Amino acid sequence: MTHFGIICPATTGHLNPMLTLGYELQRRGHRVTLFGVVDVQTKTLQAGLEFRAIGESEFPKGAIAQHLAYLGKLSGLAASGYTIKILKQTAAVTLRDVPKTIKQVGVEALLVDQVSFEGGTIAEFLDIPFITICSALVLHQEDSIPPHFTNWRYTSALWARLRNSTVYRLLSLAQIMGDVILEYRREWKLPKLTRYNDGYSQLAQISQQPAEFEFPRQHLPPWFHFTGPLHSSIGRETDTFPYEQLTGQPLIYASMGTTQNRLLKIFSSIAEACNGLDAQLVISLGGSLTVESLPRLPGSPLVVGYAPQLELLKKTTLTITHAGLNTTLESLTNGVPMVAIPIANDQPGVAARIAWTGTGEFIPVSRLSVPKMRAAIHRVLTQASYKQNALRLQEAIRRTGGVSRAADVVEQAISTGKPVLSSAD
Repeated sequence: MTHFGIICPATTGHLNPMLTLGYELQRRGHRVTLFGVVDVQTKTLQAGLEFRAIGESEFPKGAIAQHLAYLGKLSGLAASGYTIKILKQTAAVTLRDVPKTIKQVGVEALLVDQVSFEGGTIAEFLDIPFITICSALVLHQEDSIPPHFTNWRYTSALWARLRNSTVYRLLSLAQIMGDVILEYRREWKLPKLTRYNDGYSQLAQISQQPAEFEFPRQHLPPWFHFTGPLHSSIGRETDTFPYEQLTGQPLIYASMGTTQNRLLKIFSSIAEACNGLDAQLVISLGGSLTVESLPRLPGSPLVVGYAPQLELLKKTTLTITHAGLNTTLESLTNGVPMVAIPIANDQPGVAARIAWTGTGEFIPVSRLSVPKMRAAIHRVLTQASYKQNALRLQEAIRRTGGVSRAADVVEQAISTGKPVLSSAD
């Protein structure tokens, strides 16, 4: 059996898929250790995995929570810029602390989140194999695909390809990866990375999207796998939910995730837009706010700090979401169409794919208004095509194999030491 190490950001959207995959590998007899800041220790141990702390002086207990509280008040470029800042700071302590800890505990292979570029560099330095896991939207740069932080619609027109390639050229490798990673590569005498995509695994790359929820890709490597969602209840909050307060009306579930969820005006707009509908609105605050901190909302929706999302989506008619990939895929797993309000990072790109697949509509947060929200909700609830397309994606997800297929790919890559070609799916 193999001792796997996990390197990923300390945010729920990245942790949940990684913990799910790690748990599945451990269930199969492997050993799994997550390297992270102390704020994710409890969540990791609750998932049954081993944990090793990094950056304890730079990220003492509570530090990530403070960062996320500040981030939750931001949107657009400000939020994306702050996210990159946190990722760069985490990369610095990961590069400093993790190699020696890997040697101490005997990790033999790494599972590296696609945004944790430092993980691949560490694996190269230690000469151990690693697998890239795309917990968020697939970020591979390709001129035919709009950048992940835009809500641009997909088109194969030449002007669009030129627009996309221009933006990619402006995003230098150093800007995304951070100078610290490039400096460590020089110090460790590793080859220079010249392209954004060069830092990903050459054995296997795994995305929790189904292929049907991605724009038409032409240049993904042959060892890229769309395995479908990596989700389960492993490591999730377990607050009691007042099921007895559900009225039996069609359920509208609203969640702005666990990071960009402190924009109070959004919750107020959602409640007002849903007021008067023959439906019950349930709002999950994602843990960053308390129910008491909200003003009285129109229509008196059921508001909770956390919701058992996987269970509640089984009862849901419509999801109102920030277009985080996990909530989006969990909605589609249950055949639930969406209205998205993308705020930052890859959320605009996810929202663009919601629209492209016909599984919902989106409203940029900068253009959000109650009339626009109400109109979008009405269309998605009343036009049958949205539900039909959500069911089509539900079937596509059912065929992918999910975490079981992802674990199969990981095991094959590590046992053979050779690229696992997607044609084998």
